[in-house]
Amino acid sequence: MNRIKEFYRISAPAPRQEEDASVQEKRYRKLRLQTFAAATLGYSLYYVCRTSLNVMKKPILDSGALDASQLGVIGSALLFTYAIGKFVNGFIADYCNIKRFMVTGLIISTAANALMGLLGVAHSLVPSAVIFTIFAVLWGMNGWSQSMGAPPAIISLSRWFPLKERGTYYGFFSASHNLGEFFSFLFVGSIVTFAGWQVGFFGSATAGLLGVFIILVWLHDTPESKGLPSVETLAHEAPASNADKSIREIQRAVLKMPAVWILAAASAFMYISRYAINGWGVLFLQEEKGFSDVEAISIVSINALLGIFGTVLSGWFSDKLFKGDRNTPALIFGIMNTVALVLFLYGGKAIWVNILSMILFGIAIGVLICFLGGLMAVDIVPRKATGAALGVVGITSYIAAGIQDVASGWLIDSNITLSADGSSIYDFQPVSIFWIAASIISFLLPLFNRKHAQSLL
Repeated sequence: MNRIKEFYRISAPAPRQEEDASVQEKRYRKLRLQTFAAATLGYSLYYVCRTSLNVMKKPILDSGALDASQLGVIGSALLFTYAIGKFVNGFIADYCNIKRFMVTGLIISTAANALMGLLGVAHSLVPSAVIFTIFAVLWGMNGWSQSMGAPPAIISLSRWFPLKERGTYYGFFSASHNLGEFFSFLFVGSIVTFAGWQVGFFGSATAGLLGVFIILVWLHDTPESKGLPSVETLAHEAPASNADKSIREIQRAVLKMPAVWILAAASAFMYISRYAINGWGVLFLQEEKGFSDVEAISIVSINALLGIFGTVLSGWFSDKLFKGDRNTPALIFGIMNTVALVLFLYGGKAIWVNILSMILFGIAIGVLICFLGGLMAVDIVPRKATGAALGVVGITSYIAAGIQDVASGWLIDSNITLSADGSSIYDFQPVSIFWIAASIISFLLPLFNRKHAQSLL
């Protein structure tokens, strides 16, 4: 156990290198750029291993291997374990070597995807109940390992970037979610279309291996571990008022902070609407609007692509245009998210309407993932508790997302009727109301924090 602790312990400072200030600054910027690139690309490939199942639901249903309720439970297994894991691993990651911690999680996630692909190949020889049970266990394991991705990636931003630039780079980093989703829809979706859902799991596992390589080569633990001063010294920041407090003391203070929990609840409801579309949007377009598999996947994938635009700009314009205020743009894009959902669910079958709804939804969710999903909470806690704040937001967000998957699966299954020819007719009205209500609540909750001071200790 002690060897494991030592392996994952935050890196000890390396001997300080004697170099000119300009040389030191150049080396610092090179290393932080590598770290940022590794965190962003590495986490986007984490996402491929997490969202691969979303593009396989229709083919799996058509194969008879599993039904919608079973897929809902499997999906929720990942989300529930991810929720708990993000809370636990968020607190642990504050103490850790972020490179080793992040790589470990992606290796496990890659293995889970590969094993599900192997089981899928043999699904015709295995009873459905067995496939369901093993898939749920493996996807649950994947959820826990996925929770080892975001905390170290975001902690790397706190360790390497000054406060005045953190919002901008956090916004750029948040594009990793959308890059991963888009790559999953495009890459894994193409594999599924042409080679079957079983091979799709092997495709996501391959993406995971690429992510492992990128993190190992480019991600760096701390500036001090590279013989540099701390980021506070490099950025000429005033000493933190909590510098004499331990990580544990600051983490305990985070847990007692109402503002963090309000943001966590807002993120939770936003995640219901987010995962509703990413998890069930393809099926909705296929069954409710009659789009083909390729058309449905292509339309939903647009939201992942446009989300990149939203996340990349979100941190920058809140830093520059709103002078660090996240509340106003969070409200604006929260309303946009609800409008996009209504347009998607009730806007008719015209392809341009559905594309427009996914453009608006993608931009809105991209901004909200950045703000509600982490940055607004990180803004009001000290650097030492970055992982703890993310843990609080993460556990509520993904418990809600898991409940969404189970509830949505049940609402969809419970409202299927059979036509005269025996085909299934889906009624998405009840689940649509559920998704829209969650979206509305998500943009109302942060209003309670508008007068909150941007500091904790």
